[in-house]
Amino acid sequence: MTLLSLVIPVYRVQGYLRECLDSIFDQTFTDIEVIAIDDCSPDSSGEILAEYAARDPRLRVITQKTNQGQGPARNLGVAEATGEYVWFVDSDDWLAPESLRSIANRLRATEADVLIVDHAKVSWDGKFRPSWIGRRFHLAPRVFALHEWPETIEILHVPWNKIVRRSLLNKVGFQFRSGWYEDVPYTYELLAAAERISLLDKVCVYYRQRRQGSATKTLSDGHFAIFPNWAQVFETLDDSWPGAAELRPLLFRRMMWHFLMVRGNEERIPRHLRGKFFQEMYDHYHRYLPPGGYPVPEGMEGVKHRLVAKGRHRTFHSMRVAYRLYQKVRKNARTVAKAAKDLVYESYYRAQMLLPMDQKLAVYAAYWYRGMSCNPAAVYEMGRELAPDVRGVWVVRKDKAETMPRGVDYVVAGTLKYYRTLARARWMINNVNWPDFVRKRSGAVHVMTHHGTPLKVMGVDQRTYMGGVEDPDFEAQMARADRWDFSVTANTFTTQMWERAYPCDYQTLETGYPRNDRLVKATPDEVAQLRRKLGIAPGEKVVLYAPTHREHRPGYAPPFDVDEFVEAMGPNTRLLVRSHYFRDRQGGAFAAGGRERVQDMSAYPSVEELYLVSDVLVTDYSSVMFDYGVLDRPIVIYAPDWLQYKLVRGVYFDVTEEPPGAVALTFSDLLDVFRSGAYESDAAGKARADFRRRFCHLDDGHASERVVRRVLLGESPS
Repeated sequence: MTLLSLVIPVYRVQGYLRECLDSIFDQTFTDIEVIAIDDCSPDSSGEILAEYAARDPRLRVITQKTNQGQGPARNLGVAEATGEYVWFVDSDDWLAPESLRSIANRLRATEADVLIVDHAKVSWDGKFRPSWIGRRFHLAPRVFALHEWPETIEILHVPWNKIVRRSLLNKVGFQFRSGWYEDVPYTYELLAAAERISLLDKVCVYYRQRRQGSATKTLSDGHFAIFPNWAQVFETLDDSWPGAAELRPLLFRRMMWHFLMVRGNEERIPRHLRGKFFQEMYDHYHRYLPPGGYPVPEGMEGVKHRLVAKGRHRTFHSMRVAYRLYQKVRKNARTVAKAAKDLVYESYYRAQMLLPMDQKLAVYAAYWYRGMSCNPAAVYEMGRELAPDVRGVWVVRKDKAETMPRGVDYVVAGTLKYYRTLARARWMINNVNWPDFVRKRSGAVHVMTHHGTPLKVMGVDQRTYMGGVEDPDFEAQMARADRWDFSVTANTFTTQMWERAYPCDYQTLETGYPRNDRLVKATPDEVAQLRRKLGIAPGEKVVLYAPTHREHRPGYAPPFDVDEFVEAMGPNTRLLVRSHYFRDRQGGAFAAGGRERVQDMSAYPSVEELYLVSDVLVTDYSSVMFDYGVLDRPIVIYAPDWLQYKLVRGVYFDVTEEPPGAVALTFSDLLDVFRSGAYESDAAGKARADFRRRFCHLDDGHASERVVRRVLLGESPS
């Protein structure tokens, strides 16, 4: 018999599921089965499960036709389990290395009915908080029943920190309820029924505290499910339980702690339901109060208990309001001396925010006001066609104003007109975040188009790679992302990574990137005209070299000898060099130096036009590879600092193992790739085809239309 069955309900976790599954299947202990229940998840979770099941027979996937909820999904998993023990693992958490082996050793040594393992909470900003139970492990007997060490009641009442003998589950006949807080009766019914409980003083689970979307931050009457679940505990608490008289007061105190914890977080309970919630607390207090009383906490917590007992909701609420006011006064006192930059302008901005919104105004920006480009430009052009009554205005830097096309309305950043436009616009469309002073006004729609498919880690995922982080204030990053209403993604992979990197409350528009529409629609005549404009002769082969920026290595340029490379390219070829836009004020990374066959195109306004006129792309870790893949032309990955880049900057996948074409890890390799023609070999073509299937499947020339119809016209997604 398999020792351990891991049951994993899966619903809307595409950004976290791979990490969860990898943490299980990468363990050295292998005597397991994994039962994943795809609870009719509307995202790509089902595809991820199918991918893992195809390569590891230990994973079985059960697909629900309708969403049943986490509780029924767990019930289904238990019915399918064959292991001696069952462990419910949440699909957005992950296991610590070697945790399964430690669990197996402990189970074999103790023959426990229930094994409780330690955990650590990992918040969205990367802060680890070890569980407090580790400090009590040394006090616990090696094996015990609940009445022999009742302190176990204080351990977190969740399924994912308990490994349970399957025969005990069947004996108790426990079934999870639908809805929230179903873990309360599960915990205490099993602990009461277990004859042998043991603890493992090792962090085995990393419990992910998601920034958005968890029950702890959901305004809903669903939190009222806490009451019937606690009622079930007391109604099944039979006096025949060993030590029932001693356990009842401790369970009652735990119940009151739980009620007050939920009620105390006012992000959970809407204002109009707080009185009703308090009344339920009062009713449960008097319904289940033990005859001999219970150990009332000291201090402020004890005051709360007594207010609940007396039904004093107004006093309870006033006490909480007074405490919050005290905290706010303290905070303001610390920050009142901080001067606001551009105070006069931002005061003007706030005044403009009080005026009516312009229901026909959309404001656009790209690359920190560098001009009209990228996804916002494509959306703007399509908006003029499909929503001509919407007036589009661009924000640009003063030094970029001269680059704006004739007939395009714009404002210069930092002017009064700029602040007025930002304050009054209904739509705000950008491929980076707006400045921190910009506030999300009611009714406004913020669209984050992004400006690339992420190979390098982004957002909160950068916490693990602090050596490459330029902005370590992740809380401020997330506050900016909180303004998004829509996040435009290029493909399913991008959707998954953005949801992981930016755990905020927005709607994903998985449309493909609008800027790539031009690549799909370009005609041979248009390409020929562009080549003539750039002085490229008919039949001349063009290689575009576009390296990315290294945040962790300022001023770094990959080893690249222009003369040697041009020679390796062969006759009748031209090299176009395009440095990253962060270097636009310095000019290109490589000077053309008057060479006839080399052009520095770093200042050229449209990178899409450079894609169209080129025959081959050479890049390293830049997102240009994902866009260029649309053209189905050869791509070469030149990654001389790959090892350092992935260790310091961090990446989402190994581009040298899953490349879009040929790979060169040294400059000599790069020269050989061109001298031998390996860049256009069958192997390179196969790699490109696989890459295109993964990243370019949405590029059909209609991404801009899909965004405009959903955002500006308000049409339902097709």
